[in-house]
Amino acid sequence: MATTDKGIKKISLPVEGMTCAACVGHVENALMDVPGMLEASVNLGTEKALVEFDSSEVPFQVIQDAVFGAGYKLGTQTASLNIGGMTCSACVSHIENALRGVPGVAQADVNLGVERATVEFVPGIAELADLQKAVEESGYRVECFNDSGDQERELERLSKVKEIRELRNRLIFAGTGAILLFLGTFDAFPWVSSFMGQGFYPFLLWALATPVQFWAGSNFYSSGLGALRHGTSNMHTLIALGTAVAYVYSAVVVLLDAFSPGVLADNGIEAKVYFDTAAIIIALILLGRFLEAGARGRTSEAIRRLIGLRPTSARVVRGGEEIDILVDQVVIGDTVLVRPGEKLPVDGLVTDGYSAVDESMLTGESMPVEKVPGQKVYGATMNSNGALYFEATQVGGETVLAQIIRMVEEAQGSKAPIQRLADQVASYFVPAVIIASLAAFAFWMLLGPAPVLTFSILVLVSVLIIAC
Repeated sequence: MATTDKGIKKISLPVEGMTCAACVGHVENALMDVPGMLEASVNLGTEKALVEFDSSEVPFQVIQDAVFGAGYKLGTQTASLNIGGMTCSACVSHIENALRGVPGVAQADVNLGVERATVEFVPGIAELADLQKAVEESGYRVECFNDSGDQERELERLSKVKEIRELRNRLIFAGTGAILLFLGTFDAFPWVSSFMGQGFYPFLLWALATPVQFWAGSNFYSSGLGALRHGTSNMHTLIALGTAVAYVYSAVVVLLDAFSPGVLADNGIEAKVYFDTAAIIIALILLGRFLEAGARGRTSEAIRRLIGLRPTSARVVRGGEEIDILVDQVVIGDTVLVRPGEKLPVDGLVTDGYSAVDESMLTGESMPVEKVPGQKVYGATMNSNGALYFEATQVGGETVLAQIIRMVEEAQGSKAPIQRLADQVASYFVPAVIIASLAAFAFWMLLGPAPVLTFSILVLVSVLIIAC
């Protein structure tokens, strides 16, 4: 997190749920509508929003509500803190209230039995040091962070491992269901007509289509319809509306055909279902999302390699003792010890020792640079031979490597004027498609061939889905 004068803050926030340029425009517009927001730039590749705002006017909750109102959410990470000094359930309540009062904390739960607090927070708004300070100010102590580290989480997030795995599972399920529904409903297959004559068969198709619709396609509904509730729309809205129309129409036809077939006959509606259409659409869209997630994971390779350079732990001298801590717990002024063959955890100023440091990751120079007391050293560089003691002068997001990573992310997120114009056009695309589909539906309801309702619904679904 970078802070400038007069309460102006510039931070990078993870945003989840974005899939296209229109999503970028929605998030940027929602953030810029917040009073006190000076600048907002969203990077689809890294799924981060770089915002600059007046902290005296913009509480964290307002930013979170703005992103949520656009149909997305701020990404969170979880940290586990080992707490000392708790004795009863009242202590648990005190610590939970203290942690939940930290701006950026979404959830905090304390387990008295294992003396541990699990905190879910938004990185960029809240940091581990903020959590530690809140616990200590409430009268307790943080003995250590039982945490896997920001680096591993950030590498996993950028590589899309979890997202790709989830999409793969949903794709396999949806694809299998879509193939079975297609084989069971396509009239060209000789067995379909005989199966359709069985009273139970349409219900079997319905049962097969339901988990594809509401589990494999659940992301489309949660994102697309959620955006509609907040007065906006995205590409998921089109998918959700298109598949929902086909699914609901088919379900109504199944029920009417089973319990009141005269209604269908009197209105000239065919007893034909389109469960396969909805399932195939979901499977194809998931295939596209799966391939897109893999491609986006590869585009962040440069940032992942830079993050991979950072060490995860540091050896500091406190109270005359050498202790190993997470690199995030190093504070300015700590004396850090680096032995031969180890990476420097943070930037600092050499106070004791003599060595040569390989700074090729910064300068490209292959020859190690000699370091003596009074000279600067940089995090993620490699200590070659002697031991060095140095005073930490820049930690966390202020180290040279962190600034390089931030500049690469900002460069990836920067936009040419034509791209900004394209984002503005994309923000109007989804509403325009919805209006066009409704207009097409109304037109064919008035002038379409029989069966009018079935034909008009197919046109409506076609317009919605083709636009995706």
